[in-house]
Amino acid sequence: TGILVLGEQLVIADAWHHRILVWDTVPSVNDTPPDRVIGQPDLSHVEPNRGAEPDLTSFYWPFGISFIEGRFYVADTGNRRVLVWNDGLPLRGQPADLVLGQHSPSDREENRGGEVAADSFRWPHSIAAAGNGVVIADAGNHRLLRWDRPLEADGPADAVLGQLDFVSGAEFPYVSQEGRLRFPYAVATLDGQMAVADTANNRVLLYDSVEAAHDDRPIGVLGQPTLAANGENRWERVADDTMCWPYGLWWSRSVDRELLAIADSGNNRVVLWERE
Repeated sequence: TGILVLGEQLVIADAWHHRILVWDTVPSVNDTPPDRVIGQPDLSHVEPNRGAEPDLTSFYWPFGISFIEGRFYVADTGNRRVLVWNDGLPLRGQPADLVLGQHSPSDREENRGGEVAADSFRWPHSIAAAGNGVVIADAGNHRLLRWDRPLEADGPADAVLGQLDFVSGAEFPYVSQEGRLRFPYAVATLDGQMAVADTANNRVLLYDSVEAAHDDRPIGVLGQPTLAANGENRWERVADDTMCWPYGLWWSRSVDRELLAIADSGNNRVVLWERE
């Protein structure tokens, strides 16, 4: 559910086996085994949280992975938390330096066992850089949370997008979707701009700033004719400007082009959008 290439290394979030796999060199031969595993004692074990209670070395559905300013982030979705290693990829068995979204490393309840809050998650799913901080797609609460400072300890977010306040996490599927998000599974940022895979609304929203908050209007929408619409493939047919459950994003720029890659999961394809 997540892929990174870090220099020579390939890193894959193998969510349903509750582990992260690392190849020290990107494979060039089929069926090359990984060099190490994070979150399990070895490559033969696949139990959630290593078959025990959560701790700082275990995962339950680690859906999203990110590498930001030398730190390794894991959206440990089934444990409703985000784990952070300060010095890059951890060695096997190395505990995380920071846990976000839970009172302790052994807790795993939705929204810390209480109401939606500025420091809680339901289904954290994706992490991206946002200025000096990070933005996290909290898909189950239909929102994005943003921290504007480098994370040194667990604490409340500084801003929310997709909800009008920090204590709201409701879904409104049968009304206009302008200013709303429904299960935003992915977020990507590039040069201070932001793209959000608004998955259940079958669209990708583009914002001119990572500081977008509450119900701020995006500058563009991909996959829908208006900001109010949300139909799978526009309720018409599969086409080059439609989507069905866009799930993952990758945004990059080279010398001569800027590309946004979208995992259009319900249509069983990846679509590429080039920005002129």
